[in-house]
Amino acid sequence: MVRGARQPQQPRSRLAPRLTGTVEKPPRKRKSRTEFALKEIMSSGGAEDDIPQGERKTVTDFCYLLDKSKQLFNGLRDLPQYGQKQWQSYFGRTFDVYTKLWKFQQQHRQVLDNRYGLKRWQIGEIASKIGQLYYHYYLRTSETSYLNEAFSFYSAIRQRSYYSQVNKEDRPSKAFRRIDHLKAVLDVGAVTDVTIPDSIQSTKEGWELPLYEKQGSHSLPRKETATQPELVVKKLRYYARFIVVCLLLNKMDVVKELVKELSDEIEDYTHRFNTEDQVEWNLVLQEVAAFIEADPVMVLNDDNTIVITSNRLAETGAPLLEQGMIVGQLSLADALIIGNCNNQVKFSELTVDMFRMLQALEREPMNLASQMNKPGMQESGDKPTRRENPHKYLLYKPTFSQLYTFLAASFKELPANSVLLIYLSATGVFPTGRSDSEGPYDFGGVLTNSNRDIINGDAIHKRNQPHKEMHCLHPGDLYPFTRKPLFIIVDSSNSVAYKNFTNLFGQPLVCLLSPTAYPKALQDQSQRGSLFTLFLNNPLMAFLFVSGLSSMRRGLWEKCQEYLRKINRDIAQLLTHSRSIDQAFLQFFGDEFLRLLLTRFIFCSATMRMHKIFRETRNYPESYPQLPRDETVENPHLQKHILELASILDVRNVFFENTIEDY
Repeated sequence: MVRGARQPQQPRSRLAPRLTGTVEKPPRKRKSRTEFALKEIMSSGGAEDDIPQGERKTVTDFCYLLDKSKQLFNGLRDLPQYGQKQWQSYFGRTFDVYTKLWKFQQQHRQVLDNRYGLKRWQIGEIASKIGQLYYHYYLRTSETSYLNEAFSFYSAIRQRSYYSQVNKEDRPSKAFRRIDHLKAVLDVGAVTDVTIPDSIQSTKEGWELPLYEKQGSHSLPRKETATQPELVVKKLRYYARFIVVCLLLNKMDVVKELVKELSDEIEDYTHRFNTEDQVEWNLVLQEVAAFIEADPVMVLNDDNTIVITSNRLAETGAPLLEQGMIVGQLSLADALIIGNCNNQVKFSELTVDMFRMLQALEREPMNLASQMNKPGMQESGDKPTRRENPHKYLLYKPTFSQLYTFLAASFKELPANSVLLIYLSATGVFPTGRSDSEGPYDFGGVLTNSNRDIINGDAIHKRNQPHKEMHCLHPGDLYPFTRKPLFIIVDSSNSVAYKNFTNLFGQPLVCLLSPTAYPKALQDQSQRGSLFTLFLNNPLMAFLFVSGLSSMRRGLWEKCQEYLRKINRDIAQLLTHSRSIDQAFLQFFGDEFLRLLLTRFIFCSATMRMHKIFRETRNYPESYPQLPRDETVENPHLQKHILELASILDVRNVFFENTIEDY
């Protein structure tokens, strides 16, 4: 994710890890009193000149690998954040050196403990860097299996308590050091291994271990040190990074445990040290607590425990294409997910809306073993097809220049017969009064980031100024990118500005637009995410929310999900059998992700049109090109399905029965 200039009204903790393609710069080291005792610690097994040559080489090689790994890891921040090819060789070198470093410390743990004084927190730091490496590789590739790898390493740190003693005295007793060494020896063979991703070509060039020469008079390399407060901060940052990975994997039970542990660690840290960052660490806790409570509906087991639901695309998630359906063969390849809503719940530069759209564009991780056991797979000898997720850029409050740069990079690298998706969740920018023309820059658009203050944090109005708003993404700004298939989703108070598109180049182009206003009863929930995006991510939860339900038993939830899948299949038939629908919709309908988004959009629009509370605003989702209402969002067959779903939930009274007459 890239981030633009920060708004003064949007407080943000600089301590929370960023969802960026770059790596945070490590804090500047301060000298510690422990440095004066390093020589004694490293040669604790005897006089330094008496150390066997083999053990001396082990320490020297380890320090070389450690320094090289840090050099490569810190260089990740210098890689371009956009583009999908330039960074792969560098990631390969980094994975290579961390593979060697991790195995090296496993194989030589006893020597490193005796001669180098290797601490458990240092092993934890190596494991944490590997977790970060996998996490950043996920951000580059959108492949969720690398999130699982990051989770494995972060979990190993927690299970083996690598950071457990950073809160203790700088120099523990000899008895404790012996216990610490015993723990290290016992878990040498059990720690997670490092696997280089198949999609990158690793290279060993440039970091092979140097030839060791016998130099008995030379001192051993100096050991890495840190003050006690710095060690505690390392531990806190590890917790924050682990929470991000768990959030993305929907491991909310683990998140809650980590938040409790992090809260205790912060309390101890701020109590023991006179720190200036207490407020910011508390803000981290507040942000993650609000984030995990953003869903408006809870699904409960019989024992009242909360069911964790995943909204990634499952194997049976999108309606299947039936025989005879004529659709295009385009596939979604790239997506820009842009979040610039003021005061919306977020964590680590990921707003709730961005998080929901991110999951809507990812598949559930596929179990290859179970796929191979399917009937017919063994006979054919075929391997299951590996279905990739579309590549995604996460842009939190980008400036116009940043947004345009990423758009241009995605457009340039878009393969043939592929689609670029742009998701805009942003504050509306409205036009400055009447205009003599009605061009693509006369209807306003959505806000991009700037260094200036936001008026009242909601909408930008330029009064008494003849010029257009420069910190705004106007519909006309997207015209150059309509030379290739483009799918746009706008969730904003001025989404209708994108209703006035013109398809200049004849390529497939669709815009799905949110309502510009919601009934008063729903406006209080806007900080917890947009209702429109919730429909695109989890339509059943959104349906329950507008129906006034806040919880549901698992059995009923699964029954309603099954019925909703039937509704999606019928919506797909309505679209493909329509005689008046614009062909752009059908050209996108061949892709599973876009097909599901289109069917959910129609379900959302039909639900709002039938719901009594939305009569207050008469503001509904729209699209470009327009859908034939009588064949889609106002189709009697679809309306009957929605009323049946409401009956299952016993909320039929909140919907109109004779909807068409009520208009």
